[in-house]
Amino acid sequence: MSGRPVLVINSGSSSVKYRLIVPGSGEVLADGTIEQIGESGGEVSHQVGDETHTGDHQAADIGAALQLITEQFAEHGPDLDHADLLAVGHRVVHGGPDFSDPTMITDDVLAAIRDLSGLAPLHNPSALAGIEAARERFADVPHVAVFDTAFFADLPDVARTYAIPRGLAERHRIRRYGFHGTSHQYVAEVGRGLQPGAEPDQPLRQLTFHLGNGCSAAAISGGRPMETSMGLTPLQGLVMGTRSGDVDPGLPGYLAREAGLTPDAVDTLLNKESGLKGLAGANDFREVLRLRAAGEDGARLAFDVYVHRIRHYLGAYLAILGGLDQVIFTGGVGENSADLREAAVAGLSGLGLVLDQELNRADSDQARVISAADSPVAVLVVPTDEELAIARQTADLVGPPTSR
Repeated sequence: MSGRPVLVINSGSSSVKYRLIVPGSGEVLADGTIEQIGESGGEVSHQVGDETHTGDHQAADIGAALQLITEQFAEHGPDLDHADLLAVGHRVVHGGPDFSDPTMITDDVLAAIRDLSGLAPLHNPSALAGIEAARERFADVPHVAVFDTAFFADLPDVARTYAIPRGLAERHRIRRYGFHGTSHQYVAEVGRGLQPGAEPDQPLRQLTFHLGNGCSAAAISGGRPMETSMGLTPLQGLVMGTRSGDVDPGLPGYLAREAGLTPDAVDTLLNKESGLKGLAGANDFREVLRLRAAGEDGARLAFDVYVHRIRHYLGAYLAILGGLDQVIFTGGVGENSADLREAAVAGLSGLGLVLDQELNRADSDQARVISAADSPVAVLVVPTDEELAIARQTADLVGPPTSR
């Protein structure tokens, strides 16, 4: 794998995360975030080594944010014009049925991503804006799209198929796609190396929980995904920061009839006003924990519902896999909340999950086993690194097929 750096860009609806990284070694040359794009009082953070440079900005859109990124590099380093960039890697949430691998971005690929925006209206348009601005700024290097859905492209038919008329599903590309695939694949690979007593080629049955503002679960057998909680869109599954996760499919019709809500209003309700925010009034899990500790009933209920849904999927996926070797927690909540991890596996010793309380509460940012030495199922915390995974997949596509 090339020693030349890759610039990874993750464009959201109101923020852009970026990282300049050497794929082979994983060395981070710079890391930054531009938040509150299109709002007054936006913030920018650019880190180089141990120094973090912060400030305010007035970036009106993603294009302006990309210009601001260029300025951050020019002012604080490294100088992108002399960085010998290998490529730019872009996170794209929805690849639909057509994109199952990292893909070199062309005008035709851009058009196909745009065509998929109906499947991810909150995500793909922002990615498109970031790609277009970056292609203009970095016109002399390849650009690669890495899709959140790619890891789940070969889900078994029984897992990806909704029980609706087949012709309708085929015409409108309706199936379970799954998301957070880059994260699930990355932590599963890291987890393999941490399995106590595992042989190098031993196929593992893994259950991965990506828990952040967006949340998803995946059942993985021998490195292949067998099931995942998100579906056609990133709304299905676990309770999230502002997304409801699973609800009765009849709920939108009921709200239309009884509350007079339009389809767009229901979509906004379930995607932006539900989840932890709807139950506790706060979508940040740290704030929910603070309110819960203070005795706030809404926060207590939100925490309990959040945990209940995790346990629901844990049991379901154990049955699908026919047993478990590992349960892996990742994402901002999964990595940092010992209370959440403890509650998620409490009382499940009969299923083989026994935590070591001291290991679970240890202050560490390293991938680690937190289960008891005699726990039949290993419980792990694995910090995800989607940017590194995107950089490596980008370099594998663009660069020569050399080993890392």
